[in-house]
Amino acid sequence: MKVVFMGTPDFAVSTLEAIYEAGHEIVLVVTQPDKPRGRGKEMQFPDVKVWALEHDLPVYQPVKIKEEEAIEYLRGYEADVFVVAAFGQILPKAILDMPRLGCVNVHASLLPKYRGAAPIQWAVINGDKFSGVTTMQMGVGLDDGDMLLKEEVELAADETGGSLFDRLAIVGGKLCVKTIEGLDAGTVNAISQNEDEATHVGMIKKSMGAMDFEKTAVELERLIRGLNPWPSAYTRLNGKTLKVWKAAVSSYEDMADVAGIEIADIEGSNPGEVIWTGKDTIAVKCNGDILLMQEVQLEGKKRMAVGDFLRGHGIEIHTVLG
Repeated sequence: MKVVFMGTPDFAVSTLEAIYEAGHEIVLVVTQPDKPRGRGKEMQFPDVKVWALEHDLPVYQPVKIKEEEAIEYLRGYEADVFVVAAFGQILPKAILDMPRLGCVNVHASLLPKYRGAAPIQWAVINGDKFSGVTTMQMGVGLDDGDMLLKEEVELAADETGGSLFDRLAIVGGKLCVKTIEGLDAGTVNAISQNEDEATHVGMIKKSMGAMDFEKTAVELERLIRGLNPWPSAYTRLNGKTLKVWKAAVSSYEDMADVAGIEIADIEGSNPGEVIWTGKDTIAVKCNGDILLMQEVQLEGKKRMAVGDFLRGHGIEIHTVLG
């Protein structure tokens, strides 16, 4: 069938590639305008555009998809279905009504949970046991359209935002092909979302990475994984930013046994206080438990295991981070 594809980041590339490999005709790829990136602020193509050009597919980059010029341009492509995956703009009703099979969105959560911009990271940060992908028939609201197909994925104990992103991108591509082919065959039925179960999540910002040691180590360890690789969790050490890439959690009791510290002394220390350093661990007091930092990156330095970091940067016990 004829497909107009709309997407922007690398997550969307997997869906675009799956549609292409399934043999469907991609008549147009719509993506966000090129943007300056990096210190040099050089203009760079969105990941979807890079893939499309490599496969000789036509690309359209409207600044605002809602403008009449963009709507009329899309009207010229008599596609059977529009597929949307992390496009970054809300489609107006005039576009939603164009294709014969409607507009199908690939969303990286088990709707109606986690409507919004960053469902993958929030699933890790919130400690969810399962995540997944939902395909839906798009409506005028934000991720509130009728659901078509779902596929559930179990999170690993060491799941990061990056690893879950990669897994769901592949799942999403396969599920999208199954969805549009099912719609064309009349074998996929739409199911309304339960608004009472709907939750919303916002965009991920760099400021979210600031580690608050008044929270539990369990919460911080999930934050570290959820914000890996971007924007990363961080604290401050002697006036410099210290990114934390990997950590574990310990109880007061286990920490007391390992470090030979009295539990009363741990309980009396301040949140964010370094209470012990081992061969490959920096133990930091949190709210009711201990965060064991295992991989860090000091401002201006490379990312490294804590053992290597400690050999070059001594940290005194009772140093307070943050």
